[in-house]
Amino acid sequence: MNRLRRVRDASLGTQLFALQMVIVLLAAGGTAAVWAEHTRDQLDSLHQQRALAIAQSVAALPQVREAFKLEHPESVLQPLALSVQAETGADYVVIANTEQRRYAHPNASLIGEKLSTDGSTVLRTGRSWVGIETGTIGTTLRGKTPIRDEYGEVIGLVSVGVLATTVTGQLFDALPPLIWTALAVLLAGLALAAFITARVRRQTFGLEPREIAALLEQREGVLHGVKEGLIAFDMEGRVTLVNDAARELLGDVGEDLATMPVSERMRDVLGGADPGEDRIVLHGERVLVLNRTPVWVRGRQLGWVVTLRDRTELVRLARELDDTSSATEALRAQAHEFANRMHTVVGLLELGEHEAAIGFITRTTHDTNATDLRERVQDPTLAALLMAKSAEAAERGARLVLSDDSSVPEGALGDPRDAVLVVGNLVANAIDALDGAEGTIEVSVRADADGLHVRVGDSGPGIAPELVEEVFREGFTTKAAHSGPRGLGLALTRQACLRRGGWVRVRNDGGAVFTALLPARAAT
Repeated sequence: MNRLRRVRDASLGTQLFALQMVIVLLAAGGTAAVWAEHTRDQLDSLHQQRALAIAQSVAALPQVREAFKLEHPESVLQPLALSVQAETGADYVVIANTEQRRYAHPNASLIGEKLSTDGSTVLRTGRSWVGIETGTIGTTLRGKTPIRDEYGEVIGLVSVGVLATTVTGQLFDALPPLIWTALAVLLAGLALAAFITARVRRQTFGLEPREIAALLEQREGVLHGVKEGLIAFDMEGRVTLVNDAARELLGDVGEDLATMPVSERMRDVLGGADPGEDRIVLHGERVLVLNRTPVWVRGRQLGWVVTLRDRTELVRLARELDDTSSATEALRAQAHEFANRMHTVVGLLELGEHEAAIGFITRTTHDTNATDLRERVQDPTLAALLMAKSAEAAERGARLVLSDDSSVPEGALGDPRDAVLVVGNLVANAIDALDGAEGTIEVSVRADADGLHVRVGDSGPGIAPELVEEVFREGFTTKAAHSGPRGLGLALTRQACLRRGGWVRVRNDGGAVFTALLPARAAT
């Protein structure tokens, strides 16, 4: 029991080596046993046929037939039989009559007695016989054949035999080559087993099965426990590993990159056609950040791993913070401007210039467009956004103008979040297009039965014709240096419009003009 336990607890290499040696021993031993058995059968058959041939030669001798006519046939047959026995190397040559009485035998004292084995079958049928029998001199391989007279009648038989011990000796004489061959096979098996064992150890990094199982369990636990999505591909683009987080982010992953149900942008990032770190991709309602890392083992690339991080909520919070910052800046600018105007009014009053103070207040009231904006855009959320963007544009040296056809009744938008997303992104893009230069941004927002119609034009340089479609791709940006995720605004705008059955387009008309339709509800 202790020995079996030691074998069971041995290392993987030791167990493999022992198992292979057992297999080699069984194979070599089995082959040797089969060979020995087959050789013994061949030797038996060979000696039986040789004994029969000698017997048939003796039975065909004329002097044998003539001797049977004598009163004492043994006087002729005994010397003849001994002579044949000596010449052929047979262990015995026996001649008997039809009554199975011996006329010749190696032991002369047995002449005249009956055969120790039955020869009636040969005498009765007249047919030769070969086989193994045990007689007076031991177990022999023998052949028996009838003796016929000149008329064809059976008058006796000849039995020739070779001792089984003689055949066994011949078999032992043939064993050395077999033994040397078996030893050579064992040595070759030993070397091969050692080679296979060493190779297995290299491929398993010297780890035992229980250690491999523990590593596999740990890997599965880590892969399915991490919050980031993870997908592994081989060099052919086949998916080799997907964790739970990746399935939650992507849904159906598929079997390979070519058939994966994702956008061309994501397929480019996953496959390496769009290399780089922290690549931003839109997938359904999610904003994902992807990183692709090659997998190298022993200096050879086996594939690559892609990690996916969900930044949807972070992007939403960042945009809300950006809107809040814009509103804060607008309020700060308005407070600063209001303080300057109040200081001017107070100064005029202290100087006694009451008429001038009244005129300044009147002009200030007429200059502001807040009242006009609020009358045209009655939805408070959208109106606040436009006021904040107007202040941001003014801070950056531009001027935001609301077109005369703008009209958004209160409650016409329902949930205003998509409207704020579309208008805010288009206006922010127009402000960025001016890049701090003086210019005008014209905004038109109009709500009707079809939904919200948005038009945002700027007096900037416009968009190159080859980039008209490219600007809506996630990750696209014309800014040489930036911080934070860029290239998402227009992509999110298009996504929001398409999700509700609308559209967004761009053309050049003295600058870039973006138009969008955001239906009141999603298309069915």
